[in-house]
Amino acid sequence: QVQLVESGGGLVQAGGSLRLSCAASGRTFSHYDMGWFRQAPGKEREFVAHIDRSGGTTYYADSVKGRFTTSRDNALNTVSLQMNSLKPEDTAVYYCNAVRSRFGRTTNYWGQGTQVTVSS
Repeated sequence: QVQLVESGGGLVQAGGSLRLSCAASGRTFSHYDMGWFRQAPGKEREFVAHIDRSGGTTYYADSVKGRFTTSRDNALNTVSLQMNSLKPEDTAVYYCNAVRSRFGRTTNYWGQGTQVTVSS
């Protein structure tokens, strides 16, 4: 089992930066790919960024490519999302996700979310 706790959200002006962190419990953090998702009011939850177990491969939604960077530290059981050049449309609750596929079965864990608000 993995428990995830996000932090680092807040209010920032357009063009500013925030760094989100996600702390994971458990001894198997390095077995999980990690992702970031977000959900704006009245909208579906959407994918933001993904990083594989080793941290060697990342990919991003087109809407954040070039502005957001995700990284992880398997020794500290943490994953981060550096968000630069923020826009009002980035306003959402951001969620950390841990996913693992094993023996044909996929397991997902989610954090409670952290609010990011970007003012214009």
